[in-house]
This record gives sequence, structure tokens and C-alpha cells, in this order.
Amino acid sequence: MARKRRGGKGEEQARQSDTSDTLGEVLKAHRKRCGMTQEFVAEAVGVSCQAVSKWESGLSCPSTANLLTLAKLYGVSMEKLLRQAEAERRDTQAE
Repeated sequence: MARKRRGGKGEEQARQSDTSDTLGEVLKAHRKRCGMTQEFVAEAVGVSCQAVSKWESGLSCPSTANLLTLAKLYGVSMEKLLRQAEAERRDTQAE
């Protein structure tokens, strides 16, 4: 008989995925708004193209230092990036 787990890793990963998906969408929108490629962003931040791709697809999140660098690169505050991601997450949950 299989047991149901409450609040286990799967649930926590799902919550993190929701947040990273929306942050990824915000990062991608700003990159495109600025007319930058993932390759350009990767070079500017000092990471691989795969890292930028993972951030934008929600598979991982940038470190605080990288998020600050991205905000500067996109000409917005880090707070604005996070607030937009939070608003996007709320909009997605409301649907």
C-alpha cells in the first residue's frame, strides 16, 4: 500500500518551480526588450549560455549576485525584477 506524503520535497519543488518559472519569464522579457541574446547575457554576467537558458525556462534561479548583475544589465532594479516575478506568479495562480 502506497503512502501519501504531505508537504514533502515534491511539493516544495513545485513551489520553487512556480517562482522560478515566473522569474524566468520576467528575465526573458527584459532580455528581449533590451534586444539581447542569451549568449550576450551569458558573457556579460560571466556564466554559460546554458545557465541563462535554465534561468529563463525556470529550471534554476540565478544567484543573488547574478540577479543583481542582470538587473543592472537590463536597466532595472533587482527589486523591480522580483516584484514583477511575484506579480506574474499571483496572476498565474488567480487563473
